[in-house]
Amino acid sequence: MPQLANMRQLATRQLAHLALVAALVAMICAPDLALAQTSPFMTGASSLQTNILAWLTPVAIILVMVLGGMAMANRMSWGWCIGAILGIAIGFGAPQIVTWVRGMFGV
Repeated sequence: MPQLANMRQLATRQLAHLALVAALVAMICAPDLALAQTSPFMTGASSLQTNILAWLTPVAIILVMVLGGMAMANRMSWGWCIGAILGIAIGFGAPQIVTWVRGMFGV
């Protein structure tokens, strides 16, 4: 009986090695499947942009409401209002601004 158990262990090890070799051969023969993403940096940048816009939307809404309340109470400088409008425009228009600047420099 001990020889049969040893033979089973040996067969299991050989099968595991064969599966490992087959996986390595498949990865070497098909590099497109092994390299799933073309650019991990662009994926991360797109995700960051999406997250920033998701956070910026409610913040901009609350900011406009606060500025409206301050304007009704006559308690604000119009410089703050202009700054908020420019900040919101830059925050939400960042992709278009980057495309425009890259087009100017031919990148």
